[in-house]
Amino acid sequence: LPTGLRAHAYFDAYVAALFATRRTAMAGKTIHAAGGIVVRNGARPLIAIVQRAKDELWVLPRGKLKRDESPVAGARREVIEETGHRVRVREFVGAITYRARGRPKVVQFWRMQAEANPSRDLMEDIMAVKWLPLSAAIRKLSYPLESLFLRNVGRNILRSRRKTRVTGHKSKPRHRASKAHRHRAVSRARKSARTSAGGSRAT
Repeated sequence: LPTGLRAHAYFDAYVAALFATRRTAMAGKTIHAAGGIVVRNGARPLIAIVQRAKDELWVLPRGKLKRDESPVAGARREVIEETGHRVRVREFVGAITYRARGRPKVVQFWRMQAEANPSRDLMEDIMAVKWLPLSAAIRKLSYPLESLFLRNVGRNILRSRRKTRVTGHKSKPRHRASKAHRHRAVSRARKSARTSAGGSRAT
């Protein structure tokens, strides 16, 4: 083993390499989050977007999963906390992915039906919630990636909502049935993110 100054240099190099390895591992670890495209019934269907307190940006209601929390449970929890409305979770609609602080982040979304009236106050991280028609919600969102995502899935979501209301069928969330669909959607989102422009990134 090296001694004296060589020992110190050896140790310093070892520590630097160890920390570099850990930083690399952390940089590659995917952040998992979930949220909802939340619809409220009325004369005209309205979609929820929320304003974050930390930067005053308008985003879809979403957030990081807790340890050992399933995506659908995390999506429902985050939506209730950020909109103040209880919701009924419907079908999985898709996912987006981007890099957040140098790490890949995947956000899965479900269609959700909100109750007419709020049941709780907004969480401290959220300044406000707006209920807007689809076209207005798309324009109001601060991140181009989320605007594009809502534009792509929004019409299908409103059609699904009308179909549910016409049939009167209160379908249960298709968590298991949609597992393969969710896997394909996440894979497509990851692939498209690699070619996305930097201005389309969210946090």
